[in-house]
Amino acid sequence: MVTVKDYGDIETAWCPGCGNHSILKAIKQALAAQGLEPHQVLLVSGIGQAAKTPHYLKCNCFNGLHGRSLPAATGAALANPEMPVLVTSGDGCHYGEGGNHFLAAMRRNLDITVVVHDNQIYGLTKGQASPTSAEGMVTKAQPSGVHSYPFNPVAVAVSCHAGLVARGYAGQVEHLAGLIQRGMSHRGLALIEVLQPCVSFNKLNTYQWYSERVYELGDEHDPGDWEAAIKLSYEFGERIPLGVIYENQRPAFNDYYPMLKQGRLSNQPVDYAILAQVLDAFG
Repeated sequence: MVTVKDYGDIETAWCPGCGNHSILKAIKQALAAQGLEPHQVLLVSGIGQAAKTPHYLKCNCFNGLHGRSLPAATGAALANPEMPVLVTSGDGCHYGEGGNHFLAAMRRNLDITVVVHDNQIYGLTKGQASPTSAEGMVTKAQPSGVHSYPFNPVAVAVSCHAGLVARGYAGQVEHLAGLIQRGMSHRGLALIEVLQPCVSFNKLNTYQWYSERVYELGDEHDPGDWEAAIKLSYEFGERIPLGVIYENQRPAFNDYYPMLKQGRLSNQPVDYAILAQVLDAFG
């Protein structure tokens, strides 16, 4: 029987109290609950404090460039559709440097689960504003306040009809673990946006600030109702909904390619006659 202990207990370089600790715990719980052994899972990340997560798990991992976790995850998911691919990076990595890849992955509806640690700040590079930082927020790099309107990843994902769009909170580990598990069981791209306090550089969006605002969605919300999901995606301030905000049954990108239904590409024979024809076509 697989347990969280199978994924290791590795010392981290995160600050005490950092929300990343809780997200790491939730990921371990979600993987163990599915009976997945470490060798059966791939974690892909970019650069940043959140992107260090694969370093602290005993499993297959790929640590890519800043903002470039999704292209690497795309290749891995298509080359080996049998292996669950979990992408874990921060708000700067996914919504800033990797924003174009974020949009492309949702349009394609790749069969991957994307867990975004959103602390609304750049933690690794010591506290400048990120794409999700609140307007007017004062940082070391923006002493007069942030003058850009914050990026709303949940609204963008719902408007793009991403396969599954959910929001969790690092302060509610069990609920978050359930969302990650739900995302991994969805056929297509699942975005798990995680609200994560940064105890060192974000003094606005603290544990207390979130605890006074977050609430879990009940059975009255239908994730298949796109219009209701759009309205919920803009609810952020005095009240912040947690849970599965939107879900559809679009075909996954992988389903359009017959060869991917036969399993990993490395196990399939190469038809050299067809390969020669392809190469001759470019001659």
